[in-house]
Amino acid sequence: MSKRLPLILTLNEFSLILKNTKLRHHQLAFKLSFFCGLRISEVLKLQSQDVDRSRGMLHIREGKGGKDRYVPYPRQLEKSLSGVPIIKCGVRALEYAIKKSVKGAKINKDIHYHSLRHSSASYYLSKGMTLREVQQLLGHSRITTTGIYLHTSPEDVKKRMGDIWGE
Repeated sequence: MSKRLPLILTLNEFSLILKNTKLRHHQLAFKLSFFCGLRISEVLKLQSQDVDRSRGMLHIREGKGGKDRYVPYPRQLEKSLSGVPIIKCGVRALEYAIKKSVKGAKINKDIHYHSLRHSSASYYLSKGMTLREVQQLLGHSRITTTGIYLHTSPEDVKKRMGDIWGE
């Protein structure tokens, strides 16, 4: 059985996707998954009372496994959060919307909605967040689940090798 790495988006690719997403509630849903690592079900369950603006936190109620957790959000999401709850769509609509936006952005990757969550984890790890911090953000029970994001690209390895050998 082969273990495939999750497909991830760069920040630049994610920006292109947002530019190719017409509906604001779709944009907000995508941002919540990319910036906060939320599952599609968590995005759709989010209510206005779950947004704690004074703390900059989202209260995720009954995530996977029925667990609650608090997730910080970046301040750049502050204005967009007035669009919570996202009542105008469901799971299938968001799955279709991400496919359409990826195609419109001319990104040649087989991206699914859950790829936003994968991309979030990979991005935060690449920026220096610890594995434990990402585990908490994503709401994983086991650190080994979060460990799948500890991959490096061949380009990263090549750059480090060049740094070591002075190339």
